[in-house]
Amino acid sequence: MTAAVRSTHPGQRRRERIPALDYPLLVCALGLLAFGLIMVSSASMSIAEKCCNDPFYYTIRHAIALGLALSAGLLTFNVSVARWERTGTWLFLLGVLVLILVLTPGIGRTVNGATRWIPLGPLNLQPSEFVKLFAIVYVAGYLVRHADAVANRLSGFIRPMILIGIAAALILMQPDFGTTAVMLATVMGLLFLGGVSLLPFAFLIGVVAVGLVALVFLSPYRMQRVISFLDPWQDPFNTGYQLSQALIAFGRGEWLGVGLGNGIQKQFFLPEAHTDFLASVIGEEFGLVGILALIAAFAFLCWRAFSIGARAEAAEQPFAAYVAQGIALWLGLQAFVNLGVNVGFLPTKGLTLPFLSYGSNSLIVGCMAVAILLRIDLTMRQLESDAGPRRRPTTSASPGARSGVEGGSPWARA
Repeated sequence: MTAAVRSTHPGQRRRERIPALDYPLLVCALGLLAFGLIMVSSASMSIAEKCCNDPFYYTIRHAIALGLALSAGLLTFNVSVARWERTGTWLFLLGVLVLILVLTPGIGRTVNGATRWIPLGPLNLQPSEFVKLFAIVYVAGYLVRHADAVANRLSGFIRPMILIGIAAALILMQPDFGTTAVMLATVMGLLFLGGVSLLPFAFLIGVVAVGLVALVFLSPYRMQRVISFLDPWQDPFNTGYQLSQALIAFGRGEWLGVGLGNGIQKQFFLPEAHTDFLASVIGEEFGLVGILALIAAFAFLCWRAFSIGARAEAAEQPFAAYVAQGIALWLGLQAFVNLGVNVGFLPTKGLTLPFLSYGSNSLIVGCMAVAILLRIDLTMRQLESDAGPRRRPTTSASPGARSGVEGGSPWARA
């Protein structure tokens, strides 16, 4: 008996050292990151050879950014959800402050007419990427603290939109219309999930929609993008050049693609092939099957995030539920917009494809978001494990009694 216990004890210790995580979600995210490194390498070799005399210039930089992103994700995983809830407002205010610094002369860096970065030695900080995540955390905390006001009073959902509106205005001044639209759509989705009244919510959607449409009509270059989007072949060598080249890439890919590395459009035909239009390179080299697999991967990731949010809601942890649902909305919307732009479904926007496109800031924030989801999932598993032994005696004593964890914050141990 003793020998049998000793023989199984090392195996039990090994199982205890392996954390109980949502491994399908983790594998999906890591798979997207690995595939992104491969595709950035394939899409950037030609331009890197010409501009830097090194075909692996962008590959090396992307690999370094990937290492930083994974490190940021590991650090984020070790931050408790309770701490995110306590600091959500301050993080968002810090993000707004850094957005102001970006627009300060002498601090922000301008590339191709856009001032979106703050140089930090070899890296460039893009605050708008982090503000999207901080906005989710801030609104989630607000919905928990003011649930009754959000559901029953007009001022309840207008107050958070004031701060969100300030951040959106600062991002528009960079200018970055795509990030603004995704952030506003994500926040409004969270407000809807938070139980806001339908009539005020419809009014808010109308106001935001009118404002965004007005920005398009009042900005000549945005209006030109819409016109070229409607008919890129009217001027395929000027205003419709990006979209027409992207559509050619998809047409060459057909069903199964021309093979990894064999694409032609990335060779100085398709602009921003390794960033905003990476999906077009994937479509050319892996065909319709590759694009459908990519869409399935993002759908699976968003489904897992919503599932984690549903479990948190069932465990009566609304902040964690809202954060998970907000991350799902954000990643799903951004992937939808990027893919929609590539296939000509939406006007051209400067949005990266999450986990895949070249760019350190997008990678870092994406890994942080997945780490938060994994942390929420781990904490839910701990809560469910703690509640399990208590649920059976409670049910036998009183079928109508509710089970749960009593005393203190359930996030404190996590």
